[in-house]
Amino acid sequence: MSITEYKKAGREELTSSLASFIEAELTAAVKSRDSASLVVSGGSTPRPLFQALAGRELPWEKITITLADERWVDPSSKDSNEAMLRDTLLQGAASKARFIPLKNSADTALAGQDDCEQSLASIAMPFDLIILGMGNDGHTASLFPKVAGAALDKNTPRLCAPVQPVDAPHERMSLTARGLLNSRRIILHLVGDSKWQVYQQAIQPGAVDELPVRVVLHQDQVPVDVYWSA
Repeated sequence: MSITEYKKAGREELTSSLASFIEAELTAAVKSRDSASLVVSGGSTPRPLFQALAGRELPWEKITITLADERWVDPSSKDSNEAMLRDTLLQGAASKARFIPLKNSADTALAGQDDCEQSLASIAMPFDLIILGMGNDGHTASLFPKVAGAALDKNTPRLCAPVQPVDAPHERMSLTARGLLNSRRIILHLVGDSKWQVYQQAIQPGAVDELPVRVVLHQDQVPVDVYWSA
């Protein structure tokens, strides 16, 4: 494992420090390759981070943004990660970024998988930066315990896969283990003591299907930066 931990005193410090790190990484990627890609997650934790990033002076027109997972709902739904992203990150100058949604017009995530795969394949690989969260059950993206199945197999040929959570609403589309590890760097963004305790369990050896976040923590190909505050 190649994991670096950054513990911050408070959430504002965490947001500022992480925004600066992301800004530096994306700026360096554009300088090196004339483009950059950023994969982000939904939920309440990253909202302040996205708002902070939107105010940073980045070459947004050269940056492509997509999601690590999405609920299979209309993009106008309050449950849509895309809607949250458009309300927070894709504002002002940052609205110039190219955005690749995971939700398409198919009736189900399974029916939309091939089109989603093609959309993701339009992004230069590997992704430059993926920002992930983690649930108290150890899920990351929408790779939930006991139901993610083949999506957790690092050798899967798929970049994305449909997932039906047991205890969460809506069918999901999620990046697979292959999709998550097809990146230059992964950030695990955590807030709260309970998340830190789950993370401490996850860095110990154990079944990936029980704590799916292990798929990014127990590997040697992509460096992982863990940013946490209480």
